[in-house]
Amino acid sequence: MATMTLSPEQVLEVCKALGDANRLRILGLLAARPRSVEKMAEALQIGVSTTSHHLSRLSKAGLVDAAAQGHYSIYSVRQETLNLMSQVLVNPAQLSGLLEVQADGDKYASKVLQVFLEADGRIKAFPTQQKKLLVLLAYVAKPFEQGKTYTEKEVNAVLSRFHADTATLRRNLVELGFMQREGGGGKYWRTPE
Repeated sequence: MATMTLSPEQVLEVCKALGDANRLRILGLLAARPRSVEKMAEALQIGVSTTSHHLSRLSKAGLVDAAAQGHYSIYSVRQETLNLMSQVLVNPAQLSGLLEVQADGDKYASKVLQVFLEADGRIKAFPTQQKKLLVLLAYVAKPFEQGKTYTEKEVNAVLSRFHADTATLRRNLVELGFMQREGGGGKYWRTPE
């Protein structure tokens, strides 16, 4: 019989679901015994709709189950998920599998770069939204070493690999804090992260 495990994405979903005090309190109530939304809301002194919202997150993460009982849904802890999660946390081999989890910010950055870069890594267009421009500039700033100063000519040589308009790139890198300069542009350096 195959051993069940949680995928890195499922572990992330469980952690997100547990990252709220009210959801932890709901699990605490359900660990004692199954309950309806209304009974949990009353015990926790929060609204029924708020309780339902939290239960939805817990259910999505596989932490609770619901069973119809008359006109009510009765919720209970899904012990299997908690057991699997505990195995992940105490097993170094399973913990190392979490390296595969991609952060939400990384997913966003990846999508932005797919839209604004050619296959060879050159910029095909500049985003108008600052949030997207920041992602693009972080990508462009990577070749510049921390602690090293560059002449404007050296900066332009690096930036020309990304786009012909090196002046716009250079200005944006400085204005948005990725690089600093002095002497009217005589020296440039990467801003510490």
